[in-house]
Amino acid sequence: MAEGSENKGKPLMLVAVDDSEHSFYALEWTLDHFFAHGTNHPFKLIVIHARSSASSALGVAGFGSVDFMTSLEADMKKSTGKTVQKAKDVCTSKKVENVEVEVMEGDPRNVMCDAVDKHQASLLVVGSHGYGIVKRAVLGSVSDYCAHHVKCSVMIVKQPTKP
Repeated sequence: MAEGSENKGKPLMLVAVDDSEHSFYALEWTLDHFFAHGTNHPFKLIVIHARSSASSALGVAGFGSVDFMTSLEADMKKSTGKTVQKAKDVCTSKKVENVEVEVMEGDPRNVMCDAVDKHQASLLVVGSHGYGIVKRAVLGSVSDYCAHHVKCSVMIVKQPTKP
């Protein structure tokens, strides 16, 4: 998925994905509403994935044996590869080409802020996990953090609730 000349001069939209159905719903919703097949797309699109490092996933750098860390790192790379491929497949299924998919390592909150700065994005799209107040307080909310800290507009896409 290479950048074409039709994207030059367009504002940049970043769509954040992780391995959750919420983030892929947000990606599909965005593609359906901003990148309909056969239309002149208003944005250049980059899909961004935040990949944790093995030591941050454990919470303590250097915890565990070298073999364990190597195995964990391999599993995390495999998971990242699946997420990236799924994002590419979604874009292809929606007939959206000229999409870059980028992986940056770190905490998703910081990665999204850094990606917005790096690419001078005009809009960041994130999915909402729909956490309640308790889970959000304990786990934190990437979408809430981004809404308050990135230097561009943020669109939070929520899945419809099922009756």
